[in-house]
Amino acid sequence: MEKAIERQRVLLEHLRPSSSSSHSFEGSLSASACLAGDSAAYQRTSLYGDDVVIVAAHRTALCKAKRGNFKDTYPDDLLAPVLRALIEKTNLDPSEVGDIVVGTVLAPGSQRASECRMSAFYAGFPETVAVRTVNRQCSSGLQAVADVAAAIKEEGIKTLKKPWKPLQQKSAHRTALCKAKRGNFKDTYPDDLLAPVLRALIEKTNLDPSEVGDIVVGTVLAPGSQRASECRMSAFYAGFPGMFLIYTAMRIFVSLTMVLDSGIGAGLESMTTNPMAWEGSVNPAVKKFEQAQNCLLPMGVTSENVAHRFGVSRQEQDQAAVDSHRKAAAATAAGKFKDEIIPVKTKLVDPKTGDETPITVSVDDGIRASTTLATLGKLKPVFKKDGTTTAGNSSQVSDGAGAVLLMRRSVATRKGLPVLGVFRTFAAVGVDPAIMGVGPAVAIPAAVKAAGLELDDIDLFEINEAFASQFVYCRNKLGLDAEKINVNGGAMAIGHPLGATGARCVATLLHEMKRRGKDCRFGVVSMCIGTGMGAAAVFERGDGVDELRNARKVEAQGYLSKDAR
Repeated sequence: MEKAIERQRVLLEHLRPSSSSSHSFEGSLSASACLAGDSAAYQRTSLYGDDVVIVAAHRTALCKAKRGNFKDTYPDDLLAPVLRALIEKTNLDPSEVGDIVVGTVLAPGSQRASECRMSAFYAGFPETVAVRTVNRQCSSGLQAVADVAAAIKEEGIKTLKKPWKPLQQKSAHRTALCKAKRGNFKDTYPDDLLAPVLRALIEKTNLDPSEVGDIVVGTVLAPGSQRASECRMSAFYAGFPGMFLIYTAMRIFVSLTMVLDSGIGAGLESMTTNPMAWEGSVNPAVKKFEQAQNCLLPMGVTSENVAHRFGVSRQEQDQAAVDSHRKAAAATAAGKFKDEIIPVKTKLVDPKTGDETPITVSVDDGIRASTTLATLGKLKPVFKKDGTTTAGNSSQVSDGAGAVLLMRRSVATRKGLPVLGVFRTFAAVGVDPAIMGVGPAVAIPAAVKAAGLELDDIDLFEINEAFASQFVYCRNKLGLDAEKINVNGGAMAIGHPLGATGARCVATLLHEMKRRGKDCRFGVVSMCIGTGMGAAAVFERGDGVDELRNARKVEAQGYLSKDAR
């Protein structure tokens, strides 16, 4: 009853005059706080005009790594078409884009940053538009979108001359700098360089490490996945608890927090070009820290851990895979991916003769409509002799890219651009690295709560299917309606190009919400993250918002539910 009364109150508040009229709000209505990105505050400062909205979201098809239609395609040739599509389909002047942030995982940082910058030039962006990469493992594409949203929101705060609290630096330390290859650090592991300065920040300020919201590490040269793992391990060495967050960012020579009117959050991965690997030896210190050691577990082993610990059966996992392929095949046949996929002109090279065949790729090539429980049942476990995780109930190793164009609503309105969706909240959480796949079960409630919603208010979920075991666990743990989740299939069928998956999921979600119209108002994108984290974001359908929809009392939790239409 109390909840119903509260929701009725919110509905009545929505009937009050717009802030754009001659009337003004009473003092009881104020800004509501939500989070977009972990490193910048997303503080709501007006009721409507400064919403961060998505005006376009597109992706390439996803193709099987090493043997699919993108096996002979350069990574920069994957990203360029989706960047170009954002401009061409919105008629936006590319010089007006404030920043391009690309989520990417596997490639060496400097190389991938250069490839992304090259892609922007191919796509027609001028030299004045900056590019950087971020790596929070499998959530990198979503993190890129969240980072851009946070920067746009910060620009909105400054433009509107609203009060905001400047950040204060309480402590700053570094190691000595030594000559590479012949100096005093030539035999020192990278994680042993970072750990002492992280530890010093805690010790010299007497701060409880559990109070640190996020750790962002600038890094350039190392392979992305390896360096992200090393940084997480460093934090464990330094005494941070298992629930802490960390990701890496790279903009060659400098890393800055930008403020923007508009920006692009993108994702790119060519798992053909950059397979998952570890360069050099692993720091022996990892053996002294169980959680740090678990950061090095193969993802498939963590899948087996989830299945064993939470009782997810082989049949449940195989059934989830069958459902994923069935839904993806149906969506492809119905043309549901056509609006989000940008065709890519590329080539296939005959490995024997070197002959090149021009092709245009516009369809995901990993979907198998004929998948059945019987065929999957014949597959042997890959990571554990008596295990349940197989090639058939795991995500596919893929190549692909995606990109999302975000801007303040007032800018989109001024340019006459239709709004595909509204970015509401983002949350990232830390979990036990040994069962990293459970991340969405923790991240989704956090993001939904930050939006002033309940799980029942969410109409669609895009939850990355890294492994069937973790997907089934998260679905069951949260008690979600299976009819709302991955309605067009997921990564077990479509594919999982690590850094691009977040952008792919955003594009798939928003285009499906647009198709469903008024019957679908809120959607969630979520995924687990290697080394033990999870991320989730809440989106609202673009035409599902009125000028008062964001207002709620500060003193109490005002649920913005479907009852408040």
